[in-house]
Amino acid sequence: MGDPIFFYLFATIVIGGAIGVVFLSNPLSSALSLIFSLAGLAGLFVLLQAHFLAAIQVLVYAGAVMVLFIFVIMMLNLEDCKKHLKVSFASLIGFVIALNLAIVLVMHVSAPLFDDGVSDKTFGTIEGVGQLMLTRYLIPFEIVSLLLTIAIVGAVILAKKDNPKETT
Repeated sequence: MGDPIFFYLFATIVIGGAIGVVFLSNPLSSALSLIFSLAGLAGLFVLLQAHFLAAIQVLVYAGAVMVLFIFVIMMLNLEDCKKHLKVSFASLIGFVIALNLAIVLVMHVSAPLFDDGVSDKTFGTIEGVGQLMLTRYLIPFEIVSLLLTIAIVGAVILAKKDNPKETT
């Protein structure tokens, strides 16, 4: 009976972190909020008995990728780019409700698309993740890695362009 309580706790952490990513004006605070959201997602993986996915979520995404994002944010020095967004409580509640309805609708419509042939016994295990990553999701995985590389190279080029100091 404790599983529904933990599910709602971790789901609240994920949604709260995602709202923080969108509505916080400081980019560093937004990135830290994303780490919070990714940790909640790892908790949801633990509830699904997908311990390998939870560990990868914490090590790769909340750890390595977010350290890289924070490094790029600090390198760009985005203090001057703060945006001020006024949010009322009613609009925040409306946003959360609309987001939940959209998620339920997308999951209901796309449920037949996710029949990927992985049995419940291999879900979240190294074998199941490897089978999907090296077969069905190989090209999307490579595209995401290429996009991340392009984004980081672009951020470095933009940071170098603003810095007039040349070290030889």
